[in-house]
Amino acid sequence: MEAQKVDMFLMMNAKFFEPHQIPFIREHLLQADESKYILLQTAGAEFKEPNFLLLISLIGGFFGVDRFLVGDTGLGVAKLLTCGGLYIWTIIDWFVIMGRTREVNFEKLQQILM
Repeated sequence: MEAQKVDMFLMMNAKFFEPHQIPFIREHLLQADESKYILLQTAGAEFKEPNFLLLISLIGGFFGVDRFLVGDTGLGVAKLLTCGGLYIWTIIDWFVIMGRTREVNFEKLQQILM
């Protein structure tokens, strides 16, 4: 893929990934063929916004809504049944959910590239 397209993709979507993942992403995007670029453009709309998930965690984290949205259905059900882990789990997720969201986005990107 062209370096200009890769840099443009990273400028627009860097907020969806951890900073230490960016060099790895750039390297693999440069090695990818042009057909992957179209897939990335459509998948870019599907990346989850970490700040939005933090807001959801603050509002509905007690019921596991944040975990359901990230795709951790089992943890969402467990959090729902335990009332947010007696609220302790909810507080922990306030600090963890943004990183988990970025991990899910990175996994989705890897699936597209592989």
